Amino acid sequence: MSQLIASKLNKGISPERFFEGMTKNQDTFKSWSDRFEWNDAELEEFYDSLNNRDDLRCLILAADWCGDVVRNVPVVFQAMSKAGIPTEVLIMEENLDLMDQHLTMGGRAIPVVLFTDTGGHLLGKWGARPKYVQEVMNAFKAENPDREAPDYQEKIMVARQEMMRRYGEDTGYQTIILQEIRDILSGV
Repeated sequence: MSQLIASKLNKGISPERFFEGMTKNQDTFKSWSDRFEWNDAELEEFYDSLNNRDDLRCLILAADWCGDVVRNVPVVFQAMSKAGIPTEVLIMEENLDLMDQHLTMGGRAIPVVLFTDTGGHLLGKWGARPKYVQEVMNAFKAENPDREAPDYQEKIMVARQEMMRRYGEDTGYQTIILQEIRDILSGV
């Protein structure tokens, strides 16, 4: 797996190019990015402290059509920028080999945020959404294993509504993402 990740290093696009190339959801992405605030000094100090490290890289599997990407990737971009960690985006559809090694409960859930060393060795992974939001999908998939069931679509819509409720209308979820990624990066 590390060999595959290593082969992807320096093959992605910059966060700026990802944003500029968005054909869907660009305004919503920008809105979540513009609303981002460092409202936890300890978290901000942690990310700032990573600037003296040159051994970390961040690869993000993403696509502009995905609601979780639109909500969560602006937070990751802000955190990586503060931390000085070189970050590149890999478009999911162009990197299915890597995507299929990082499935969530057997599905292609994005974004997938991969933290590596400079050689592409995987150090940690985050995604596709904060744990408290992902719990809804975990429960849904456990209770609804048959995608062909007549009520599957109806039930998944209810699960998606609950996930949106958990995200909320404000930016509180962003701090949770920062905490979850800090917990990953603290161990590398």
